Amino acid sequence: MAGNTFGKLFKLTSFGESHGAAIGGIIEGCPAGIALDFQEIQCELDRRRPGQSNIVTQRRELDQVYFLSGIFKGITTGTPIGFAIYNEDQKSQDYQHINNSYRPSHADFTYEKKYGIRDHRGGGRSSARETAARVVGGAIARQILSEIRINAFVSSVGPIKLSKSYEELDLCHIEDTPVRCPDVKTAAEMIDLIRKVRKEGDTLGGTVSCIVQNVPIGLGEPVFDKLHADLGKAMLSINAVKGFEYGSGFSGTQMRGSTHNDLFQKGGNTTTNFSGGIQGGISNGMDIYFRVAFKPVATIMREQNTIDHHNRSVSIRGKGRHDPCVVPRAVPIVEAMAALVLADHWLFQKISRN
Repeated sequence: MAGNTFGKLFKLTSFGESHGAAIGGIIEGCPAGIALDFQEIQCELDRRRPGQSNIVTQRRELDQVYFLSGIFKGITTGTPIGFAIYNEDQKSQDYQHINNSYRPSHADFTYEKKYGIRDHRGGGRSSARETAARVVGGAIARQILSEIRINAFVSSVGPIKLSKSYEELDLCHIEDTPVRCPDVKTAAEMIDLIRKVRKEGDTLGGTVSCIVQNVPIGLGEPVFDKLHADLGKAMLSINAVKGFEYGSGFSGTQMRGSTHNDLFQKGGNTTTNFSGGIQGGISNGMDIYFRVAFKPVATIMREQNTIDHHNRSVSIRGKGRHDPCVVPRAVPIVEAMAALVLADHWLFQKISRN
């Protein structure tokens, strides 16, 4: 199975399945001599882990990370960093009823047709549990990028949208509610909707916005490894993501060039930032901002029609513990993937010029 490694200089390879013994990863390209804050790494995992509130899946995993190599006396040695997170609360029997059936909008059908075999227990390798390894890699990447600030938050759940721009928000309040929306009133509406939909046996989608500040000028490798292109690939590799836009995004198509152009001021700053901090695929020093769209969780507690691997029509209903809306737990994943991209490009910039 290919496609398990992300990055070119700062590389993360992840391994493991949802109901296997463990998930984990190997990080290559991390510079030597970095004193790691292990508490901060664990804090990022705690933000992603299941069972943290009553609006997410109640699977109980501590998600304690164990480092196996590449670190000596708390300092990176420059060699590959290996780590593992052991699975402790698998309930594989919850998936026995889909052993021979394909869940709608899941990877069951495509995995089996591609590989001739699939792990039906929680989706196996296609499970979002794999993203815990990304969070570890991203947490280490953030400690390389100590001057860069990365903040993601929930900006919509279903039809409920945050009306304020990120400049109007106090991002210090992101963690104040379990839905991770920094506006308390909007957050309360989102939580009420998630609880209502969960009782109905259904699910919701939403969007996560991300703001990256204090980015140095020059990150990005045209023409095929533009910074926004790599950010887009990173976000679209996350489970359940259906869309990515940065800067003015699709709304920019409704503007004229005379309005959309970011005019330069002395010193290189611009009067507006419709470019989203990236021009020509290279960071320009302004804030990078983007949005990531997540579909409704595919597992619902309702009867649905599907087929089995004998091509017979069958019906199935979701069982077990699942998120009614994935976006609250996706926030640290979005931040982690942004950090991985930025760390990779930061290293490229170090070798681009004297």
